[in-house]
Amino acid sequence: MLAEPPSALGYVSSPRRTVRPQVPRTGRGAGYWRRLLPALALLTAVTRLPSFLHPLWSPDEGYLAVQARILADGGALYDTVVDRKPPLLPWLYEAVFALFGDASLHAVKVLAVLAQLLTAALLAAVARDRWGDRAGWTAGVLCPLVSIGLNPEDTQAATFEVFILPFTVAAIWCAGRGRWGAAGLAVAGALLTKQTGGAVLLPVLWLLWHAPARRAGLARLTAGLVLPVLAAALLTVPSGFLFWTVTGSGAYATFTGSELHVVSRGVANTALLCLACAGLFPPVVRALRTGGLRTGSLRTGGLRTGSLRTGSLRAGGKRAPRPGAADLWLWLAASCFAVLLGFHFFGHYFLQLVPPVVLMATAALRLLPHDRLAPALLTSACVCALFLAWGILAPRPELGHVQRLADAVRARTAPTERVLVWGMHPETYWLADRAPASRYLTAGLLTNYSGGRAGPEVGEKYAVAGAWPVLVAELRSRPPALIVDDSRGKPYAPDRLPTLRGLLARHYEPLTQTVDGAVLYVRSSGG
Repeated sequence: MLAEPPSALGYVSSPRRTVRPQVPRTGRGAGYWRRLLPALALLTAVTRLPSFLHPLWSPDEGYLAVQARILADGGALYDTVVDRKPPLLPWLYEAVFALFGDASLHAVKVLAVLAQLLTAALLAAVARDRWGDRAGWTAGVLCPLVSIGLNPEDTQAATFEVFILPFTVAAIWCAGRGRWGAAGLAVAGALLTKQTGGAVLLPVLWLLWHAPARRAGLARLTAGLVLPVLAAALLTVPSGFLFWTVTGSGAYATFTGSELHVVSRGVANTALLCLACAGLFPPVVRALRTGGLRTGSLRTGGLRTGSLRTGSLRAGGKRAPRPGAADLWLWLAASCFAVLLGFHFFGHYFLQLVPPVVLMATAALRLLPHDRLAPALLTSACVCALFLAWGILAPRPELGHVQRLADAVRARTAPTERVLVWGMHPETYWLADRAPASRYLTAGLLTNYSGGRAGPEVGEKYAVAGAWPVLVAELRSRPPALIVDDSRGKPYAPDRLPTLRGLLARHYEPLTQTVDGAVLYVRSSGG
């Protein structure tokens, strides 16, 4: 009988015998990492260089910065400041601001670099465990090369997906070694950074199903996952935590409104990520054609084998067969679902695809001879250089507008006065160093406008439940010294919102000065 060729994805254990396969592991543990980590650190620092060229890259960074300031001043998450996201990243911003000051995001950006480096190192560890030293280098290098393959606004910002990735890869790495409590903690970390980070639970459960002592492993996994989530809920407002992170986003997670615009964004971001992976497609396609990425049993030389280093699972000193490539396919599928969830298709959502794509590409590249590996990596490096140049050279007109608006707000108000910026740029508060007059930092929560949605489901009646009465009460109890209408013709303009329109008409009057079309309102003499 002819032996099957080595598969790209590792080995499984025979029920009759277990043989350690000859996986190429030439470097000792410490020496291997002493060589790999500096290379990954340099590559990660270079690919994230554009993140330091601007004060911030996206409104999400501004939102987090304003939240952190409010929390530092005694505010409460899901009460005096709200968002649809879990609490881990606002707490991280708050801690960084407490240590390094809140006038700059440089310290947070450094943490984002470290998060990217940790993601690359963990991917290298997963690949090395499964396929050996060369695969570890390949996966580690590919991670930063591919991870900037989107619009720089999505890849260079120190926001949710960047900090999700280390947790998701750590979950797979821990599960691959049978450390189920640690895997649960990693899934909880991803989930508490952003809800879609919980998608990694699906491949973790698959690995658990193929492990010995499943019941004990499930208990540890459940404890590791549930306890941190319960603790986060208790440290905030439990009812608010549940509402803002789970039950209160029904109107947001809908496809209705500007369908063509949203689909176009999804197609564009898919194309960008495919361009970033251009050097990886040929070996992956070849592996698919030859069965190198199949999901069933994996063999080498006709003999079923297995070991921890090639991906088999340990529990209580026992080895269990790996489920082939199924965990990687499930991880990719779950990540795709996370991208689709909410039907917005923002570019930063696609970052969750990077780890499983990198591992599958590493598995395919492992089938190539050494002289064929270099062109694939070189192509990835050249494409990465294009995206790096984009990040360095691309203009930022919206940032310029927000900076000018912040200058106008600062000139018209005292440091202790509150303002209301009616728009989608919460970073205006942070740049102007002025406290917001409301817990709602954008018009999106009060109108359901998000990501260019301009269809019929934008307006007061599509706001988060109960938001408008709360806003009116806030503005009555502490009237803002200045209201900035930064809608600039968008569907959430005040003339389309009866409550806000009436409030402005009764208590405020517009200034003749405008900032790129944004209108500033001050308190009227009779107000």
